[in-house]
Amino acid sequence: SLSIGCKEMVTKHVLVRKLAAVETLGSASVICSDKTGTLTEGKMTLVKMYAAGQKYDVEGKGFDPTVGKIMRSGTSRDAGQDMGVRSCLLSGLLCCNTVLEQVKDEETGALKYEPRGNSSEAPIVVASRKAGFDETSFAQYSRVVEVPFSSSRKMMLTVCRVEGRQHLCQNGMPLDAGAKYMSICKGAPNYIIDTCKEVLNEDGSVSKMTEETKRELLEIVDDYSSQAL
Repeated sequence: SLSIGCKEMVTKHVLVRKLAAVETLGSASVICSDKTGTLTEGKMTLVKMYAAGQKYDVEGKGFDPTVGKIMRSGTSRDAGQDMGVRSCLLSGLLCCNTVLEQVKDEETGALKYEPRGNSSEAPIVVASRKAGFDETSFAQYSRVVEVPFSSSRKMMLTVCRVEGRQHLCQNGMPLDAGAKYMSICKGAPNYIIDTCKEVLNEDGSVSKMTEETKRELLEIVDDYSSQAL
């Protein structure tokens, strides 16, 4: 019966290397999978984000930045120009080494988007495209220092030049007068939050990072984690 089952699966283009795998699959009563393509397609997608005190939903799936938009949670309004969204995504982009390219599909001949670099950075790059940033945006901020991600530090750090700018970008967060460089970290939320001294507000102002604020942020992280995000 296992052989017959394998033969039937082959006709549906399912590759079975070991008969025992079919038996194991047949005894499974519950199969859990994700909706963003992480398991089904090997693609991680940014679907929710939190920036400057607001929660946002990000439409689309896969690596196509032309599909979907960024909206405030619970609304359908395009929020791609919100200060928090643009500041957060550009900062993330400036701390990435992954680029998004259009390539031709070998089977269909159609053009598709594919990331070149770290797969965990691809969702940031795709989402930043939806907010209007691309490789030309990245080139405007020359990187002067990079400290790669390490398993012990749980974060990556870059330092980029922002000299002569009053805001990080158009509709972005205001910069301190005379600022020449900006340091950006991305990594494990608990490690990042623990090192922060200030937090950006929706109106562009900055508040002190209190223990209560840290707890609130970690609760949001836990909420997203509970949704397998």
